[in-house]
Amino acid sequence: MKKMIVFFAFVILIGNLAGCGIQIGNNNAENNNSKNNSTANNNDKNNNGTSDNNKGDKEPTTNSETINDYYPMKKNTRYIYEGTGNEFASYDVYNDYILEGKVQQRIDNGGTVLVNILELKDGKLTKVFSRGETYYRENLLKANNDEKEVILMTPLTKGTTWTLKDGRVRTITNTAVDITTPTGNYKAIEVTTKNTKDKTIDYYAKNVGLVKSIFVSGGTEISSTLTKIEDNVPLVQNINFFYPNIDDGKLYIKSKQSKLYTNDITRKVLAQAYKEPINNQLGVVFSKNTEINSLYLNQDGIVYIDLNQAFRDEMSAGAAYEEMLLQSVVNTVGQYYQTAKVYLTIDNKPYESGHISMKKGEYFKVQTQNTIEMKDSH
Repeated sequence: MKKMIVFFAFVILIGNLAGCGIQIGNNNAENNNSKNNSTANNNDKNNNGTSDNNKGDKEPTTNSETINDYYPMKKNTRYIYEGTGNEFASYDVYNDYILEGKVQQRIDNGGTVLVNILELKDGKLTKVFSRGETYYRENLLKANNDEKEVILMTPLTKGTTWTLKDGRVRTITNTAVDITTPTGNYKAIEVTTKNTKDKTIDYYAKNVGLVKSIFVSGGTEISSTLTKIEDNVPLVQNINFFYPNIDDGKLYIKSKQSKLYTNDITRKVLAQAYKEPINNQLGVVFSKNTEINSLYLNQDGIVYIDLNQAFRDEMSAGAAYEEMLLQSVVNTVGQYYQTAKVYLTIDNKPYESGHISMKKGEYFKVQTQNTIEMKDSH
């Protein structure tokens, strides 16, 4: 319940966050058998007009500029925003995936993690998908839901106006506002979003992206300002890996820092980390030739992981140790996706060996009652 309260407060405060741009890049298939069954919905109703809130007499227009000019997305870059007026107004943005005009952003305010997917198409930057409390990393670029929202649209000129599905009106109210931040001084496009009770003002700078957001409601003002840009950095996640100890019959938990750069495939990073030995007492879970064919969280709340045949054929384990190896994998991926059910297959077939035989659709359950957390000295 506490997480949900934090999440909703976070959504209200960052409101129209679009991040810092889009760069077309290459990306391999993350989940070969992923079942994202969300459906596309109608776009926001758009209309171009003149805002009643236009400021100034004459200002530069941006007829020759495109949204790309204000979204020079860089891979492996973290954007850090400092907030005032609310504890949830500070956050950072990292782009997990970029491909074919779409970007998947991870927005972390320390209390929750929000994933947004933005699409640049037909002169519009549109948020096509949003999901809260997404602590795991998975390629969701093909996902769509009812949350479509036009963030920015051409022409990038003062007065361009469109109406959102919830009735809010969004307008480019200026194209040359002086904005000062710890990262520099900018001439920014000002985008104002209004309803009957409050308004949000977002500022986008050329070659940088979103540099400042202000939320105003009554006498309350909350702002988030770009304070730092970190280049050539990965997303770092602390992931718990489980390892069996045949001597005492327990599973040991080792927390590892996994580095994930933009467009890295999560399942490959996890597989490589699992091949690294810990010590002589703990068994190796993944053999040298073991690979994760696919890995994803399905809409039924079950994690689906498909391993190649090498996992089973190269384990050289008796019945008890085989169960411990399987439980190690189940606990690792189940905990990563924060779910208790894991459907594990070998080359898309139910797991079967001389000791264990699973039926089609039968899943394993996460079990942590017989585990020990390892200290850093191990």
